[in-house]
Amino acid sequence: MPSIISVAEAVPPFEIKQEQAMEFARELFSSNFKDIERLLRAFQNGQILKRHFVNDIDWFKEDRSFEEKNHSYIQSAVKLGKQAIENCLQDKSFLTREIGCPEIDAIFYISTTGIATPSIEARIMNELPFNTHTKRIPIWGLGCAGGAAGLSRAFEYCRAYPKAKVLVLSVELCSLTFQRDDLSKSNLIGTSLFADGVACVLICGDDVDIREFSRKDTSPVIISTQSTLMPDSLDVMGWDIKNSGLYVVFSRDIPSIIESWLKPNVQEFLEDNQIQLNQIDHFVAHPGGKKVLDAYMKSLNIPSSMTSTSLEILRNYGNMSSATILYVLRQFMGNNIPRGSYGLCTALGPGFSSELLLLRWE
Repeated sequence: MPSIISVAEAVPPFEIKQEQAMEFARELFSSNFKDIERLLRAFQNGQILKRHFVNDIDWFKEDRSFEEKNHSYIQSAVKLGKQAIENCLQDKSFLTREIGCPEIDAIFYISTTGIATPSIEARIMNELPFNTHTKRIPIWGLGCAGGAAGLSRAFEYCRAYPKAKVLVLSVELCSLTFQRDDLSKSNLIGTSLFADGVACVLICGDDVDIREFSRKDTSPVIISTQSTLMPDSLDVMGWDIKNSGLYVVFSRDIPSIIESWLKPNVQEFLEDNQIQLNQIDHFVAHPGGKKVLDAYMKSLNIPSSMTSTSLEILRNYGNMSSATILYVLRQFMGNNIPRGSYGLCTALGPGFSSELLLLRWE
């Protein structure tokens, strides 16, 4: 089965403390909400300590056009995406030698926070020495589920082409979707939660001799994947696209939906693979927020220790949409996990949808 060999991030340059973000929101939203101090508790209750943006917080105090924000997206996506690819292919924590760009057969580019044609991976290929025949698969619109979905699609590609080395590059610059004129509670919650993040993963097919360059004693192989769409749930999560850009759609019912919908979805997936939930050693979960992590625990009846890595990423980076689960995956990849251990990788996104992957360390 295809193996995950290396994961690396490219952290955006501006670190924003949660106290700074809360004061910014107080200035912006106080005139619209009489109970602003009660609503601002979301900044504290979410347990996020800091986040990273591609621009300083003062940049957001002025009105920005969709064109200006998208131009910033393209510039930063190319710069940070290139850095993440280089970090992934050179990471000495996971590799005994550098993997050259010409060795890469395909790039899956994942994003939902900006628009570019030619797409971002094509622009990066003009700056790094990839083979001109490298296949490009840009995937847009999967939101928080996109990182897990990218891993799933790369798994399928490597099953079809077992000699392939494939990259999954996720670039989410959520800050650039911020709308100063959107004085809704959804935008207030989004302001407390979302952040910018970039990550890249190297996945290899079965016929690649990973012993020639893999440093770790064990690496996770992808055993199986499952994509699920909940019917009639288009209004749960996503964007309203207007003249001035992307306006967040963020239902307050997401935690309760997770509680009722996730467990039967997970059970079906594991039963199809003849695995029980109590056999899962590691829970590689996208931390959509503290309430989402609590809903995972309640729905699946798992201890808080199984979500501690996801919570650590949430605290230090916030919700970076599709990139977040790749940050979580890197934390697990850095550990010396015994051969035969199982992991469940899960993320939820617009649609409303879920992506599940079953991992085993080999």
